[in-house]
Amino acid sequence: MLKPLYDQVVLESSPEEKKTQSGIILTAKDTDAPSIATVVAIGEGRIEEGKRLPLAVSVGDRVVYKRYATTEIKIHEKTYLIVKESDILAIVEEDTYE
Repeated sequence: MLKPLYDQVVLESSPEEKKTQSGIILTAKDTDAPSIATVVAIGEGRIEEGKRLPLAVSVGDRVVYKRYATTEIKIHEKTYLIVKESDILAIVEEDTYE
């Protein structure tokens, strides 16, 4: 597994199936959909004025992130994204996004 440094966060993106009300799975990718992923690892936090500042996200959080601010890496056939904490825009609470 990856161990991120400082304020870096490792995300695992899971493709969400789009279904119609009748149950048909849509295969066309919606380019306007926000990028949502699950946090799988976090760094220890950045150091500012000699103090370590903890991250606002935790392992297991579902987050919205800036799509083009990621570094993509593939390990054991799984793709992970590495982002700075500042490129995470929000934590998704429950199933508020549809």
